[in-house]
Order: sequence, then C-alpha cells, then structure tokens
Amino acid sequence: MNLRNRILTSIFILLFVPLVLGVGGAFIIINYQDFAIEQEYGVEDGSVKSITNPLRILEKLAGNYFEEMLEVIEEEPDKFADVQFLDELNESMKNAHSFLVVRTEEEYTYIGDKEIFERIDQPIPSYGKYIEKSPSYYLGGRFPCLYKQKDFEMSDGTKASAIIITNLNKVIPQIKFMAIQVLVTLICIILFTAVILILWIYKSMLRPLNGLSRASKRIRDGELNFSIKDETTDEIGTLCEDFEQMRIKLKEYIDKQQLYENNSREMISNISHDLKTPLTAIKGYTEGLIDGVADTREKQEKYLKTIYSKANDMTLLVDELSLYSKIDCDSMPYNFKELSVEDYFADCMEEIALDTEVKGVRVSFFNYLNPGVKVIADPEQVKRVIGNIVSNSLKYIQKEKGIINIRLYEEDKGIRVEIEDNGKGIAKQDLPYVFDRFYRTDASRHSSAKGTGLGLAIAKKIIEDHEGQIWIKSKENVGTTVFFTLKSDFNSIEAEVEKKKRQGKKYGEKRRGNFVSKKAKIKSIRPDKTMKAKRMVDKNE
Repeated sequence: MNLRNRILTSIFILLFVPLVLGVGGAFIIINYQDFAIEQEYGVEDGSVKSITNPLRILEKLAGNYFEEMLEVIEEEPDKFADVQFLDELNESMKNAHSFLVVRTEEEYTYIGDKEIFERIDQPIPSYGKYIEKSPSYYLGGRFPCLYKQKDFEMSDGTKASAIIITNLNKVIPQIKFMAIQVLVTLICIILFTAVILILWIYKSMLRPLNGLSRASKRIRDGELNFSIKDETTDEIGTLCEDFEQMRIKLKEYIDKQQLYENNSREMISNISHDLKTPLTAIKGYTEGLIDGVADTREKQEKYLKTIYSKANDMTLLVDELSLYSKIDCDSMPYNFKELSVEDYFADCMEEIALDTEVKGVRVSFFNYLNPGVKVIADPEQVKRVIGNIVSNSLKYIQKEKGIINIRLYEEDKGIRVEIEDNGKGIAKQDLPYVFDRFYRTDASRHSSAKGTGLGLAIAKKIIEDHEGQIWIKSKENVGTTVFFTLKSDFNSIEAEVEKKKRQGKKYGEKRRGNFVSKKAKIKSIRPDKTMKAKRMVDKNE
C-alpha cells in the first residue's frame, strides 16, 4: 500500500471505525438499559427517549398507577377515604419510586412518604388550579420530583385531590449512569482506534523514518558499514531503498577515494624511486664530465650516451604518468578509424621486432584471419596497448630463448588478439589484480623489472573504450597469454563515444604518432599456407 492510500485509510479508520463501533456500543448499552428499565418499571418506550426527553419517560413510570387511580375515582371515589386502600395503592407505587398523596378540602389527609414530602420546597397547585391536559409537572428545589394530580368530588360533595409524586433522585441517576456508560464507551472506542492507528502508523511510517534518521546520523558521523532494510513497497520503502543505494554509492566512492589516495601515495613513492635511479646516474656521469674523469673521446661518448639513455627513461616515466592522469580523468582523446588488420599489424610488428631483437627475444606472428578484415580503432592507442603488453613480456622473460607469439583470430563482429610469452608467469593469487592501477607482482621496488604498474591498467582502459574486452591467462614458470578483442562494428563504437561525450568526457582528434619504420622483413603466416611460426626479423636476409 502506497503512502497516499495509507493516509486515506487512516482518515477512513479515524472517521468511520469510531462511528461504527460507537453506534454498535451505544445500541448494546441502550438495549440493555431499555431491558433493565422495562424489567424494573414496566416502561417500554425505549431508552433513547430517556436520554433525549427524560421527563416524558419518567412520567410514564407512574402512568399505569395513575390510570388505575382514575378508574377507582370514576367508580368508587369514596375509597380515597379508606386508609387501608390507600396504603395498598401507595405500596404498589414504590416499584416506580412514587408515592400517593390525598388532599381533602385543602388538607392533606394521606401522605405516602412524609419524609420526602416535607422536603419538597414548591407548593402543589390547589384544587381546580391543576391543568389536567398538561403532562406531569416538575417540582424543583432541594428535592426534585414529578407529580400528577386528579381533582374530584366524593359522593358527599367533598372536594379532594389525588396526587402521585415520583422521586427523581431515584430515577435520574440511573439515566445519568446510562448516559455515562455510552460516553465512556465512545471514549474507549476512540482511544482504542487511536492506539491501533498509532501502532499501525508507527510500524509502517514512523519506524522506517526513524531508521532513516538514525542512518543519516551514522552517515554524518562517517559510519557507512551498515545496511538500511525495509520490506514495504510504498514510497517510504522506495526512499529506504534509495537511501541504501546512496549509502552504498557513497561507501564505494569513499573506498575508491581512499584507494586512490593510497595508490597516489604509492605512485609518488614508485615514481620517486624510479626517477631517483636515472637522476643519480645522470648526476654522476655529468660530474664525471665536469671533473674531467672522461678524459678520452670514447669515455665522453659513453658518458653522454648513458646520460641520454637515462633521460629517455625519465621521459618514458613522465609520459606514462601523464597518460595515467588522462585516463584517470576520463579525458583521453581518441581518433577512431577503419583499419586493415593485416596492414596495421604488419606495421606494428616492425616496431616490436626492433625492441625484441635487441633483447634476443624471438617474435612470431600468426594471422588466422580471412583477407580484408577490418576493425574500427584508434591506431595509436591500440599500438600503445600492444606495446605495453609486449613490454611487460620482455620484462619478465628470463630465459635464454625468449619467445613471444602474436596470434589473430576472427570473432563475431571483430577479432581476437593473443600475445603469448614464455616468461616466468604470474602467480595464481596475483592474476585478479594484474589490471589494477599501480599493481606489480614484484612488490619490491628493487626488482630488476622497471615500471610503475600502469601498463596493463592503461591497456585495459583503452580496450574498454574501444568496446572490447581484455583478459589474461598465466601459469608460473610456463608463460603468460594476454587476450583482447577489437570490433568491426563502427556504429556501436560511435554510439559509445557519443554517450561518453554526453557524459562530459572529452573526445577529439589526436595527431597520430610517427612510428619509425625500419626495413625489417616481416612475413605474415596465413592458415592456408603453413602453421609454422617464422622469425619476424631474419638477420641473415
């Protein structure tokens, strides 16, 4: 039930439940009192009238006796001089809380209850002054009562009055008690309804709101390791769910921020260490030149080449750091083009061959694609991916005969690239983290394998921005294989680029780098010719 319906239901319950229960309770009480009055007084008018017009119902309490008295007056008026008859009639009236008074020639000859009669303050009308068409009269004062009077003459012409007086002090409290019962019942019903509503509202509305209040205070105090649960599906439940998602996102953001800060500190430490080594070398060799230690042309050239090499190392570190900064801010520009896979990888192999030849690592290229396959990619960034992967392989190949195999396979709407090496491999526990920024399997900065731990993280980001996938398989002391995919569907990549543009990421044209092309002889091996890998660079040719 949503919040609107819940509020409407609460209003309905608050208005109609007390009304229905009140009417039901009043009906039960009135019927009970009606039955009690009927049993005690013989009155059948119904108790509702006793509340709206109590004088009328009280008049009827002695009505039967008055009618009986009138019959006697009509037939035998002289009986009102008979004390025994009057005592019997007066005794019967006690059930109606009434008593008989007889007046003869302005003198009271019979009084059924002298104690009550003496307490009546107001005078009773004299003979002939009572209006018989009127109902019973009310006498107020210290002792309120009702009286009915009949003036008549006896057989000898004596003027007499027969009066029935009803004691209101006996009857009115009973009627008041009935009214009090009805009132108390209504109050109890209202209180009962209010308690039920309060419990319902508290359980369905106030309790989750209190939970949100406590949660907001905990978040304000920096505590995020808790959860907000609400099983309802209304607006409050939705609010709790949104609040929980906000807490999760905030916790993720803070965790990422903390991780970012830790990584930044680690990166600064790593960069400082990696810059310190070439700087120390540059400083030392420069001092050697200044102090004249390099006193021959050969030594001078050696010192200068070393300084140049170390400066290049520093440049690479700074470039990688700058690239990481762009990736971290999602501001890396791309220049997507339609590339011929065979021509593009032939160009890449030339550059790879130059690096691997120096380190004595054999590179083999296997092309299992059909002729003319094309993909949509940024040529410079994809070359950076391949370069980072190959560079990692070269760092960890510690065998006399190092091998790197690069294979191309055709896939649905694109290609799959595999780069395999026979290096030392990656431990199983390290595999889930190899694409994390700053992560290095060699924890010590004194490892011979240089780097900031950003190469694979950068490669992953570039491939994902190309709507591709990248993953890795490795076995210790056997080797490592890195896989990534590129798409040939331009529309999907273009749509992703437009989406990221709308998200505020900066995409634009970027000048394609000029790659040095040496006249190395590259041969692409096709599946329809031979499956045997050939050397990319053959020094003998």
